Amino acid sequence: MTKTGNFRQPGAALDIKNGHIDLSHGSGGRAMAQLINTLFVKHFDNELLRQGNDQALFNIEAGRMVMSTDSHVITPLFFPGGDIGSLAVHGTVNDVAMSGATPLYLSAGFILEEGFPLRELEKIVISMAAAAKQAGTPVITGDTKVVERGKGDGVFINTCGIGVVPSGVNISGDQACAGDVIILSGSIGDHGVAIMSSRENLQFATTITSDSAAVHSLVADMLNVTKEIHCLRDPTRGRLATSLNELATQSAVGMVIDEQKIPIKAEVKAACEILGLDPLYVANEGKLVCICPAEHAEVLIEAMQQNPLGKEAAIIGRVINDENNFVQMNTAFGGQRIVDWLAGEQLPRIC
Repeated sequence: MTKTGNFRQPGAALDIKNGHIDLSHGSGGRAMAQLINTLFVKHFDNELLRQGNDQALFNIEAGRMVMSTDSHVITPLFFPGGDIGSLAVHGTVNDVAMSGATPLYLSAGFILEEGFPLRELEKIVISMAAAAKQAGTPVITGDTKVVERGKGDGVFINTCGIGVVPSGVNISGDQACAGDVIILSGSIGDHGVAIMSSRENLQFATTITSDSAAVHSLVADMLNVTKEIHCLRDPTRGRLATSLNELATQSAVGMVIDEQKIPIKAEVKAACEILGLDPLYVANEGKLVCICPAEHAEVLIEAMQQNPLGKEAAIIGRVINDENNFVQMNTAFGGQRIVDWLAGEQLPRIC
């Protein structure tokens, strides 16, 4: 978790309960070693991390490798259903998995603000370590930096993930073809509404919980029944609307989706109406969009619905020929409208 390359430097334990981050924790000296040993190494502990070098050395399987990186700047740091630590793992694991790859390892870079409570940092690290363990993707290297008070926002986390693509899998955003169907793994908008309700202290009759989760097990179940998957995309910051526009543009096709077939929880829909938000532009952190040939849709949906992360999976639309690459939606009122790219920012700092 540092570039000092030594996790065994001596030093007294940190006062986790009452202590705070100070500039010495980013200095590369004894205080930084104490922070790394007491928090990061303790909770992320694994054989590769214990090498204690400026990099992690590991063997890989033969095949194509994928790599993705993501930075997490969410506010609030803790929200119903997760926190910045678990989110950092889920987000990067999912980005790797959208190629059909099996995620292998993660790195983690922490930017900490002077004055941040150590007890809060420990909660984040424990949560992140638990998420990494559950996903089977250990954190094997990292870095820690400290910025002056007022020049950060508590904690920022950068993660990088690598994985291996199985033989025979060719999934990319430019593979969608006219005649393909569009499958959504579950309800939209859960994460964004959970963040907004927590941020603004909004009270609803039912607690709205983030859908933050690592979906690579769902992707693996899908690939077990067919490798005929053209595109995968996790509709996170781009939300469903922008994700579909990205895929349509990459593949030079058009898309038509059906509003009534898009899963959305009643409480999320009600919250969006109250807040004046369009659910198509509200973030998710545990869902995926799949585009596949129509003849493979039934077996894919059956496999997805057997996984807890895909039990609401449904066909929501189809791919068409369209030189304008428009995404259109058949509305619940019987009309049709263009679903455009996100303009501006509905909900900033959601991941």
